Amino acid sequence: MIWLGIDTANSPLSVAIVKDNVLLIEESSMMKVNHSLRAMPAVEEACRKASIVPADIDAIAVSEGPGSYTGVRIGVTIAKTLAWTLNKPLYGVSSLQTLAMNGQLFNGLICPLIDARRSNVYSAVYRAEGEGLAAVDEDQHCSLADLLDRLDKLGEPVLFIGDDVKIHEEVIQQRLGENARFASFAMNVPRASSAVLLAMGKDEADSVHAFTPQYKRITEAEANLVKKEPLHE
Repeated sequence: MIWLGIDTANSPLSVAIVKDNVLLIEESSMMKVNHSLRAMPAVEEACRKASIVPADIDAIAVSEGPGSYTGVRIGVTIAKTLAWTLNKPLYGVSSLQTLAMNGQLFNGLICPLIDARRSNVYSAVYRAEGEGLAAVDEDQHCSLADLLDRLDKLGEPVLFIGDDVKIHEEVIQQRLGENARFASFAMNVPRASSAVLLAMGKDEADSVHAFTPQYKRITEAEANLVKKEPLHE
């Protein structure tokens, strides 16, 4: 079985081809490039290097968010388009859980983090369990202060993963002290192969037509529209 994995949920871009539980190719970039220009060519290039054509793909795994609105939307749009045109099953997986998979060997809590501006973050908390991860705190959009309060109460070592962690590293260190651990740069790159692995563990595929990104918060335009709408009794 051949899987295509796509992760464009934030600045990084990752594409992977997995065949019969063997990773054929994975290409990831942390460069802040335009995903709308790079993502589809990256998929085509991965297929070429793996010596397959799109029709050979049996299933598609995509990082569904949260993260950058534009990044998430581009990855989901490409995955849905391919799933629809090729008539292949589509599996959406959490971008945070995909990132957290890099810390599976850590003995403690694993906290993937994506900056959401204004001292807010997209985050979740996991713990390694068997060959996977168990959720301690679900994907959410929250203030960094609230997240750190919850982690401090748990009183365990926490591995923070993600390229955006460096934005908040000083605050995290001050709040959690020696319980704050930070992943190396090599672990901060989300891997599309991890998205495939997570998708393999799902019981059933998502509906291609109904599948939507998981932003975890409404857009600024939506928020402004809500403010303008009159209240209804």
